[in-house]
Amino acid sequence: MDAASLLLGLLVGALLATAATLGAVALAARRRPAAAGLEPVHESLDHLHRLLTGMERDRATAHGELREQMGTVGQASAQLKAETAALVTALRTPHIRGRWGEVQLRRVVEVAGLLEHCDFVEQPSGTSDADAGVRPDLVVTLSDGRQVIVDAKVPFTGYIEAVQATDEAVRRQRVTAHARQLRTHIDQLAARRYPTAFRPAAPFTVLFVPSDGFLTTALEAEPALLEHGFSRDVVVATPSTLLALLRTVAYSWRQERLARDADQVLDVGRRLHARLTTLSGHLTRLGSALGATMTRYNETVGSYERSVLTAARRFDDLGVGDTPIPVPQEVEATVRSLRPAEGADGIGGHDIGGREISRADIGRDGTTG
Repeated sequence: MDAASLLLGLLVGALLATAATLGAVALAARRRPAAAGLEPVHESLDHLHRLLTGMERDRATAHGELREQMGTVGQASAQLKAETAALVTALRTPHIRGRWGEVQLRRVVEVAGLLEHCDFVEQPSGTSDADAGVRPDLVVTLSDGRQVIVDAKVPFTGYIEAVQATDEAVRRQRVTAHARQLRTHIDQLAARRYPTAFRPAAPFTVLFVPSDGFLTTALEAEPALLEHGFSRDVVVATPSTLLALLRTVAYSWRQERLARDADQVLDVGRRLHARLTTLSGHLTRLGSALGATMTRYNETVGSYERSVLTAARRFDDLGVGDTPIPVPQEVEATVRSLRPAEGADGIGGHDIGGREISRADIGRDGTTG
């Protein structure tokens, strides 16, 4: 219910109430003197006049606000219509249409998580096997070095005309024209032979359709359009399907980086193992040398005690020396040799000092406590 209907209802209700009041006053006036009977009538008429004046003022205010709002809606509708017409006119222009497709393609690539100049290159130039210069909109590099070519130049004039059509027959005609235009573009894209200009490249070209509605409308008129593209090595992809493809590429890149990091860790581990092997050899030779040195020392001490010290002690007995000659002691310590690791997993054994190492002594970080 609008404001005018509400005000009209209130006015009719007030008039009915006034009529009822006047009837009651007239009936009471018959039972009273003339002067006393007219006073309530004057009061009722004054009250009715004030009520009607307020209602008229409110109606005028509401009508003005409604007129202002309707004017604003009309201006917004006219502006929207003009902007829509300008957008449709712009999309009919080939370079504007191509630029819009490139922007949509860039957004899909950014959402997929790929990095420019690392995972993909925009609009690179190349030469096909027919010595023809080509320039696709996007070249995506896979983890194995292969490249996938993406083109975003799609005609959709027929789709715009089909959306604007008011007659169903005209709409079906324009949908058929849109499907025919897309099929022709697939043939033209296949004739450019993009994969031969960027080697190594995947043996197909991705035709990016900026909107799912473009492809859905074309499939209404020609359901075999996708199969036709596959037969010409052209994969028709909408934003949703291309996003899935690019996310798969990004995932393969992450797995490739993880595998490369694992190879680097393995290489560092091999170098560390070789250095530990060399150090163990040095320690083994050092232990052997220490053992031989202690053996030679003990032999020298024994020879010194038997041959020299016995004669030197006679000087002590004769009182020649002030202090007795000290007697060197034999060294009884043994050098612990490195033992092979105990167990199939290589955990256990002894450290360099001879202390046993168990699995409990090895911390989570690989060090011994």
